Order: sequence, then C-alpha cells, then structure tokens
Amino acid sequence: MTRTDRPYVLLSCAMSLDGCIDDATDQRLVLSDEEDLDRVDAVRATCDAIMVGANTIRRDDPRLLLRSPERVRARMARRLPTNPAKVTLTATGNLDPNARFFTDGTADRLVFTPTGAHGAVRERLGGLATILPAGDPLDLASLLTTLSGRGVARLMVEGGTMLLTAFLARGLADELHLVVAPFLVGDPRAPRLAGAAGLANGPDRPARLVETRRLGEQVLLRYALSDRC
Repeated sequence: MTRTDRPYVLLSCAMSLDGCIDDATDQRLVLSDEEDLDRVDAVRATCDAIMVGANTIRRDDPRLLLRSPERVRARMARRLPTNPAKVTLTATGNLDPNARFFTDGTADRLVFTPTGAHGAVRERLGGLATILPAGDPLDLASLLTTLSGRGVARLMVEGGTMLLTAFLARGLADELHLVVAPFLVGDPRAPRLAGAAGLANGPDRPARLVETRRLGEQVLLRYALSDRC
C-alpha cells in the first residue's frame, strides 16, 4: 500500500521487563499506572479510531472511551465525534453482545470479518455494530483501505498479541508506543508483544527511537516504524 491509501497506524502496548503483555491467569494483569493511563487517554483523543482484537474484548472487556471530560469537550469543539470509533475484527463473530465494546458510549462500532463469514456475523451482531467484510481470509490491508474510505486518518491499535503481530509482520504500522512496567512476569506461557512471525522491523530494518519519557517507575519508548512518523 502507498502512504495515502491507509490511515496512519499507531501501535500502543505496555509490557513487563521480560516482554509480557499479560500473564497466563484468568485475571487481567495491570501493567499501566494512572500516569500512563492518562497518557494513553491523551493519545486516544488524537485518533479517529481505536482497534482491538476479539480476544481482547473477550478477556478484558474494554470500554475504549475517553476518560477525560476536557478531552471530550476539546473534540466536540473541533466538531469531531466525542470518542474515536471502536474497531475490531473477528473470524467467527463469537463476541458477547453485552460486551462494553458494544454497550458503552455512542461511538461508531465497526466489526470486520472475513467475507465468507460476513452474513453470519451480521446476523449475530448487526444490530450492535456496522459489520464489514475484509477479504477471505481477513486481510489487514483491505481493512485499512475501508477505514480510510470511512474517514479514519489516524488509527490506534491496542492489541492483543495476534493483532499487534499481524501489523508488525505486514509492515502496516507507522509508530509504536511501548511502555515498560518495572516488574517481571516470569511465565513462559504469558503472551508477548509479538508472536512468531517474520516481522518487518527486524535487524536489517531497525525502528528509530524518537522519544523516551519517564512515567513514575515506568518508561515510555516511542519508536518510528516508517518514514511517516
């Protein structure tokens, strides 16, 4: 894809010192403190849409709404929707209709699915979101083209591992915000930032560090992954 036919893609992730973005228990591992959550909220406010994977919806039940009333008012003053659109992708549509992705807030909700599953997913979730086909099998490049056509110029991707890996493997990300928490998980079963895949920003094409910032005992590393950053 060229620079102009997809949104600017920003990946956002917090991880432990040993690279885990969660643990292997049934409980969500908290990696960000209030200072980092406020930073994430500020970044969300600059975006047109926020994307998470279906597993993240099932496991974490995120709201994907701005926390700060001031940032909501600032978006309204710019004649933007109060919150960025919510975006996910699912191969089966196996998502709880009562998940906060669907029930909280008035933001647009977009669910991408493989073309072959589009009818079944729309029957299950069509009253809760706009169901959009994105190739068969589901293709990120096609999905991004559709988002661009719907006015999404800046997309924030918040995980999980499969989704982050897919963007990194296909070279479809422009920027990475990586926050490192000051502890170790120490469990080989825990999910990591990226799974096993041929990643675009390997040793022959390293990312460019553009910012470091201390957030209490955490640190933000902001990397440019493309020349758009």
